[in-house]
Amino acid sequence: MVKELKNLAGVGEKTAEKLKEAGYEDLMAIAAASVGEICDAIDVGEGTAEKVIESARSAVEMGFESADKIYEKRKQVGKLTTGSKNLDKLLGGGIETGAITEAHGAFGSSKSQLAFQLAVNAQLPKEKGGLGGTALFIDTENTFRPERIQQISTALGLDPEKTLKNISIGRAYNSDHQILLVDKVKDIIKEKNVKLLVVDSLTSMFRSDYSGRGELAPRQQKLNRHLHELQKLSEVYNLAVYVTNQVLSDPAMMFGDPTRPIGGNVLGHAATFRLYLRKSREQKRIVKLIDSPCLPDAETIFKVTEEGIRD
Repeated sequence: MVKELKNLAGVGEKTAEKLKEAGYEDLMAIAAASVGEICDAIDVGEGTAEKVIESARSAVEMGFESADKIYEKRKQVGKLTTGSKNLDKLLGGGIETGAITEAHGAFGSSKSQLAFQLAVNAQLPKEKGGLGGTALFIDTENTFRPERIQQISTALGLDPEKTLKNISIGRAYNSDHQILLVDKVKDIIKEKNVKLLVVDSLTSMFRSDYSGRGELAPRQQKLNRHLHELQKLSEVYNLAVYVTNQVLSDPAMMFGDPTRPIGGNVLGHAATFRLYLRKSREQKRIVKLIDSPCLPDAETIFKVTEEGIRD
């Protein structure tokens, strides 16, 4: 069985190097890639790219497999603590790797505060609820604050300077730039031992770049492709992906909560776990799990303190 890149059909030493430089470090990354992506990475025709992908797919067995093997693979899934035992319990142990967790809510509902907390917690050792790695943070609303990271890391007994060095920030200025930053993620993952990817906020740039009803279809198509790229990264590299999302008010809603998340069904289907955050009294926040493949709908309360997210 093929185990190294250079042994794939249509790939030699030099092409294997090109693939690695483009961020395709292992067979699974190539097997999950599209023909166009491989064409761009190693500058070959579609026929050669198809051979390379087919060869990688044969090597990693991408057909059917029994559920007990899936169960064994699920044991490799990590859980990242949020800092609140209540919230961890709601999520079945914390933010899951190999999945997208989306949090939506009105401004001031602490979506970004949770992002900061996770970026610090990811650096903790596994026995303390961390993932023992670094974090990548894509900032689309200019909300990242290193001062907040320092506060949270000091409260956890971590070196604030080292904690900041372990978080790589990408400031996105439009939706194309945001997509480009996600494309660059695979180049950094192995090099920096990345375990968490944060996008804060996922939909902000798409809303500003595509305004009006006539732009809705192209916006959703582009967002869909972007989400599938995030999904692929989370699964191939066993990353925890946390995205924040904006909301709108539905004026047609006569009774109940008029708040609706942006992104429609495209985002609803792509996110593995969906959280709805809302403000309560003082520092308290109410969080509701509204979608999960294996957990019941439920809600809990956490607190935003100077030290970070707490019960």
